[in-house]
Amino acid sequence: MEIIGRLTKDAVVAKVSADRQVVNFSIAVNDSYRPKNSTEVKKIVTYIDCSYWLSTGVAQYLKKGTAVELFGRIGLNVYIGNDSQPHGSLTFHTSNIKIIAFVSDNASAPKQTNAVSKQDEKDPDDLPF
Repeated sequence: MEIIGRLTKDAVVAKVSADRQVVNFSIAVNDSYRPKNSTEVKKIVTYIDCSYWLSTGVAQYLKKGTAVELFGRIGLNVYIGNDSQPHGSLTFHTSNIKIIAFVSDNASAPKQTNAVSKQDEKDPDDLPF
């Protein structure tokens, strides 16, 4: 399978055994459709948990907001929860990661403005030089 989406948070490296590690992350996939006999476009977001077992070095590049194209297969996890009820979850077992777009570090930083107060505009002769 192939899916494209954006990371919802930074990837995390988890130690599974003494010699095995996995990179876990989640992506959001945006989609839209128009219901039959309607002009309104409906937008939906699907969140997919992903795991990458081949190398942990890629985790440093998988930051929140990064757009990725993933190749792999869907895996099903079935378990009995603390409430004694059966539960299930899907995980996308990624075999190949292609980074489409990085998130710039300054995109999340607050914008600095060079605002001039009204008083400075009215009295330009009061400059320190």
